[in-house]
Amino acid sequence: MKNVIRQGAEAILIKDGKFLLKERITKSYRIKEIDYDLRKLRTRNEAKLLNKVKINAPRVYEVDETNMTIKMEFVDGQLVKDVFDGLKNKDWLCKEIGRNIASLHEQNIIHGDLTTSNLILKDDKVYFIDFGLGFVSEKVEDKAVDLHLLRQAFESKHYKYAEEAFENVLKGYSFYKNYKDIIKRLEKVESRGRYKKKNVKATNTTRI
Repeated sequence: MKNVIRQGAEAILIKDGKFLLKERITKSYRIKEIDYDLRKLRTRNEAKLLNKVKINAPRVYEVDETNMTIKMEFVDGQLVKDVFDGLKNKDWLCKEIGRNIASLHEQNIIHGDLTTSNLILKDDKVYFIDFGLGFVSEKVEDKAVDLHLLRQAFESKHYKYAEEAFENVLKGYSFYKNYKDIIKRLEKVESRGRYKKKNVKATNTTRI
């Protein structure tokens, strides 16, 4: 029996027994040909990345580039977003997340959307899902931004534990051979973000 379990901006997720069908939806605001090519590219790209990663991630069984659908393993666990605040083993989980991100970056794979909504906890293992915005890159900047997105996700969804959580992520990530270079760039990425926020506040201040 097929059940729609989530409908996002880019795709519909359908549970079909032990499988998950991810169908990329048409965007009416795009030119038809551009929309088709973009959905086809992202479908193909996500399937390739899922097949390539050396971490826990859904297994791909079939790719349909006509209907823009990926048939993959349904990981029957809990979204980290939903359970993180109540976990007793937060430190372990964050270090494990960091180790897995390091493994991705060792392969020059950028997830592109690292949030606790795209992590699943199952049988004491963390699974990474939704590589729809993922890509391959050797750039230090791209890897630093990947980490920055996760920090923002912690600050947004789990603000009580955000600082400690991200510190433990970095502890897990620290075995990556380019760790120091990435951290230096991460500091620059975050300083740019703080500078932008200051400018926005200054612009929005009413002068009397």
